[in-house]
Amino acid sequence: MSGLKVRAAVLDEAPGKLRVGELVVDDRLEPDEVRVEVVACGLCHSDLHMLEGDLPTSLPTVPGHELAGIVAEVGSAVDDLAVGDHVVACLSMFCGGCTECSAGRTWLCERRHELGWPDRLRPRLSRDGHAVGQVAGLGGLAEQGIVHRNALVRVPTELPFEQAALLGCAVLTGIGSAINGARVRPGESVAVIGCGGVGLNIVQGARLAGARRIVAVDRSPSGLELARILGATDIVLVDDGDPTAAVEALVPGGVDHAFDVVGVSATAAQAVAMVRAGRTAYLVGVPAAGATLDLPGLHMLTQAKGLQALLMGSNRFRHDIPMLAELALQGRIDLASLVSTVLPLEQVNDGFDQMRGGGAGRVVVRVR
Repeated sequence: MSGLKVRAAVLDEAPGKLRVGELVVDDRLEPDEVRVEVVACGLCHSDLHMLEGDLPTSLPTVPGHELAGIVAEVGSAVDDLAVGDHVVACLSMFCGGCTECSAGRTWLCERRHELGWPDRLRPRLSRDGHAVGQVAGLGGLAEQGIVHRNALVRVPTELPFEQAALLGCAVLTGIGSAINGARVRPGESVAVIGCGGVGLNIVQGARLAGARRIVAVDRSPSGLELARILGATDIVLVDDGDPTAAVEALVPGGVDHAFDVVGVSATAAQAVAMVRAGRTAYLVGVPAAGATLDLPGLHMLTQAKGLQALLMGSNRFRHDIPMLAELALQGRIDLASLVSTVLPLEQVNDGFDQMRGGGAGRVVVRVR
């Protein structure tokens, strides 16, 4: 099969590790496709869940959905991007014409999956003549990829690629969950359970929204210190005791908004317990496939509490990502502090090991 040879990190079995090797990228584009030279890709816990077999995916595949790069070629129908543009990708790709898109809820596009995995005569990526998938239709851990035009947005060239990449998932999901999803208002109180990449950005989003109290909850002292730098007014170390009681002591009666960014039954129940009567807790962390949540039903009913899942920060990324990029350039959100480590593609497995160790911030892979 003709095409362009690139290096990529491929997941062949799960549980398993990534193997860096050579793939072939198709040298022809469909009309709505864009060829992107990937420069940087952040590592997300969703990627780690795939490596560990907790989130099923078709194999072999190239993980990575938090990427920034440069447009190398555009399809014949693409008129809003040009060769040389700096772009960020987002897995919330959209068709623009379905019921949800027409209602302005593009992050729930009814066709987003088929856009990511198109019915194509030739695979976008292949190895030894056999197709290799792209996680979320992106596959950011490859030097080059082909993605749908509605998965990309232009960003300013002044923004470093390692920081720009985070806008596509961690920053968008976190800040969007606070501002778009929960609609945090000035003077309100917030609790954030889990201060990884997404949770830290919920803290930033709550600060941007004017929250009076922002309580960060985690088992990592370094994660909590970073949360304080990014805007948390209070921190709760899980190992010091019951986090729900600690939040209640800080904010008597409970907070206005609580976010579970871990995605397990215990933390979801804690989030529900932390909010005031009549308020809503939010599920942002990704549960393992098949996992269920055990919630205090009578307490939720008598206190009129709710639990709502938020997907990708309820984003309209074509609007939100450029706005966030501008806020970063103005110094109103901090992207540099989020980047804990930058690794070459060959050390991508070391990056996932760092995530398993619970380090603060985001590991970013410099793909090229």
